Amino acid sequence: MELKLFDSKFISVSKLVGSERKFSSPFLNSRHFCSCRGISTKASCSSTSDKAISSVDQENFVVETFPYNVNGTNGASSNLYFRGVMRVLDACDDEYGGVIVDPERLPSDPNVFASRLHSSLSHWKIKGKKGVWLKLPLERSELVPIAVKEGFQYHHAERGYVMLTYWIPEGTCMLPANASHQVGVGGFVINDQNEVLVVQEQHCAPELVGLWKIPTGFILESEEIFTGAVREVKEETGIDTEFVEVIAFRHAHNVAFEKSDLFFICMLRPLSTQIIVDDHEIQSAKWMPLVEFVEQPLIQGDCMFKKIIDICIARLGKRYCGLSVHQVVSKFDSRLSSLYYNVVEDQGFNCRGS
Repeated sequence: MELKLFDSKFISVSKLVGSERKFSSPFLNSRHFCSCRGISTKASCSSTSDKAISSVDQENFVVETFPYNVNGTNGASSNLYFRGVMRVLDACDDEYGGVIVDPERLPSDPNVFASRLHSSLSHWKIKGKKGVWLKLPLERSELVPIAVKEGFQYHHAERGYVMLTYWIPEGTCMLPANASHQVGVGGFVINDQNEVLVVQEQHCAPELVGLWKIPTGFILESEEIFTGAVREVKEETGIDTEFVEVIAFRHAHNVAFEKSDLFFICMLRPLSTQIIVDDHEIQSAKWMPLVEFVEQPLIQGDCMFKKIIDICIARLGKRYCGLSVHQVVSKFDSRLSSLYYNVVEDQGFNCRGS
């Protein structure tokens, strides 16, 4: 049998023991023509080059081999193999054996997207890929139902996009879950007169009405813990500060929308004194004597609040060392990171920065 590939929309199997048959394939995409003559196993092929194919309209093409079973009139059967061209979504490999779809090169037509998404999953499965990350921008939200129908699941969402994932292998999905924590900071600011910077919030739980508390808030995306504490104090009270140490942190679960919460209490040194209240969030702010702050009934009646204040007072008396920040670069990922750790000199409790 002799096999030839030419430029056409169909495959022609001719003269298989005196017979001729034609059939088409959706994978050929107007690129190949096949003819078979006789019963010899010799095969020859001619086709447009892969380079030429992949450059058409700047689209992403892949070439796959597909088998066809051909039955002759004498009852004999032969396997016919040909190469077919599929259009797939533009994507790059990740370091864990998966793929990341390029959100900037998604097809404009939803029907084309649906077709290429289906072809891409078939191609990635053949290639042994694992997880698929599909980021759909807000302006392409019409593609979400198509991806969900194909088997994709929600992973997380931000203001400008939704991230969906697909696990190709059978068995348990090994893709990492969405972020599980929110991170908050509190600034314990005390001046040379032993006064603590405290605020009363505009909106709070009924049981906290009347409580004077330290300024608190959430850190921003890509923001350091220590810079977040300094920023929150500045935004709420107008006081400039510098970071000293992380005194302690709290870990709680099911705080907001089933997410866990990390809350870092940072000791800050004041650099200014004039308070300017952010009236959008804060009802009032002032410098409050430390003794008066500690003696508040809500502080004394809450074991966590009381413990935090006890730790802060121990730090002021140099009986406790918190965690100072150090900028380091790891050879594992070449990233600049903030490493928080306790610095102890001469095996004593002489804290740096005190």
